[in-house]
Amino acid sequence: MSKLGVLLRTTAVRLSALYLILFSLCAAFLVFYVTGMSERLLQQQTRDAVTAEVTQIEQVYTRAGVNGLLRSLERRARQPGANLYVIAGPSGEILAGNVASLEPGLLDREGWTEKPFAYQRYTDETRKDSHVALAHVLMLDNGLRILVGRDLQEPQKFRALVRQALMVALGIMGLGALIIWFAIGRNALKRIDRMSEASTKIMAGDLSQRLPRNGSGDEFDRLSESLNAMLGRIEKLNEGLRQVSDNIAHDLKTPLTRLRNKAEAALARKGTSQRGALEEIIGESDQLIRTFNALLMISRVEAGSAAAEMSEVDLSRIVSDCVELYEPVAEDVGLRLEAEVAPGMVISGNRELVGQALGNLLDNALKYAEGATDPLIKVSLGRRDGKVVLSVADHGPGVPEDKREDVVKRFVRLDESRSKPGTGLGLSLVDAVMEMHHGALNLAATDPDGADNGKGLTVHMVFPASAT
Repeated sequence: MSKLGVLLRTTAVRLSALYLILFSLCAAFLVFYVTGMSERLLQQQTRDAVTAEVTQIEQVYTRAGVNGLLRSLERRARQPGANLYVIAGPSGEILAGNVASLEPGLLDREGWTEKPFAYQRYTDETRKDSHVALAHVLMLDNGLRILVGRDLQEPQKFRALVRQALMVALGIMGLGALIIWFAIGRNALKRIDRMSEASTKIMAGDLSQRLPRNGSGDEFDRLSESLNAMLGRIEKLNEGLRQVSDNIAHDLKTPLTRLRNKAEAALARKGTSQRGALEEIIGESDQLIRTFNALLMISRVEAGSAAAEMSEVDLSRIVSDCVELYEPVAEDVGLRLEAEVAPGMVISGNRELVGQALGNLLDNALKYAEGATDPLIKVSLGRRDGKVVLSVADHGPGVPEDKREDVVKRFVRLDESRSKPGTGLGLSLVDAVMEMHHGALNLAATDPDGADNGKGLTVHMVFPASAT
């Protein structure tokens, strides 16, 4: 298909063509309307002027008679730009005036002529030129007939001039609109071609491609922005799926192997020793179930399946309840849990997911702060820079600065943490929950010198403040 054919099939060009046709119709109507109104206005002015002059002539006739009327008409006819004056006898023959000939029967009816009529001046007799005029016929009581009229040449010229000016102006505007139409269509076609090219690469499997934007903020840019956000989401989910596949193959191989070995050992034992082995198998199975449940929860959160359950929730109440729940657990392992919670912190979120995320952070703090020099675990909630910030700080071994981006990935555990129980999915779930809430998860050292030695860890959950 030719480029012109493709161009004519684009929505932008079709809309432009529709607007161009509508503009042309409106322009044509405007030309005829303006010229018609101008002509009617000039004719009305002509009628008013002729009517006023007829009134004056009647007054002259009443006051000075026929002789005075003839002198007045002769004087008026000699003035520059004079109107038309005719004095005719009862039979219609022209007796005096500045008109050489009229249309037959024009003087037979008193009042305004039904329509503009043709006439000749004395100066036109050699050239046979004719003019068009509008006149009023007055019949005197002695049988004489007086015609007073005005030439319509100037109104006609004015109408033609106005129409010509409007046609030229509208023609230029139409040409400009046509050029703009093709320019818009050509630009739209180029942008669609670039979007199609990027889409082809995306369908081929290159999810790093993005639809082009030119920064104009038009509908193409808004569409590209939405689709690019969707592609970024898909790319992240695919990357997470690849990571999960690799991590499952690596991290679940060990517990499954251990589970198999214990099952073989249980088969070889007899009596009560089998019960202990089966209990160990059940414990390993529960850990695997917890791992898969955590993976399922992360997948649900990242897919946004819980987004419909978002509502205005009191984060202060959630934090207070979690701290109250974990205080006895902290005391059992020799730790001290303190809370500094600002009241009335309201966010738009999911109560269960936020509570589970905070529970994961407290579980990690209790796990890694056990045996630390400072047994304090501090939970704080407040407003900072227009956002609601929930922080959990401990004084455990911490996370080195260069590893903080890695520990939020699934199944990622630092070497010094592999001796601790866990799946490596706790921070991944927290990160997914924060993303669903349009917030952020930030990790920092608790110790002021932690940027160098990594002592202690403070995890910040940063929520956007509720609009209410």
